[in-house]
Amino acid sequence: MRSAAFILLACLLTVDVKGMSLSPRGRCQCMDAGVHFIRPKEIEKIAVFSPTSSCERMEIIVTLKESGEQRCLNPESRFAKNFIKNAQRKKRNLE
Repeated sequence: MRSAAFILLACLLTVDVKGMSLSPRGRCQCMDAGVHFIRPKEIEKIAVFSPTSSCERMEIIVTLKESGEQRCLNPESRFAKNFIKNAQRKKRNLE
């Protein structure tokens, strides 16, 4: 029974990963402006993508801890600006 569940899970993950384009990034990944706030304790990882020729805007993609879901964070929101500022400050202090 466990092996059947494992195989089903592996198949679902393969289908999900196969549909995601990892590199090179084409087009914008965020379809709308994104959310203005995500509780910091729910954030597992943040990826910041600078504007490119294929996507003219900065994108901030947040991966949530519990679900692994990815959400777009509005780079113009006060929360995003403060979060980026704090991350840059922490990085400078580590160097």
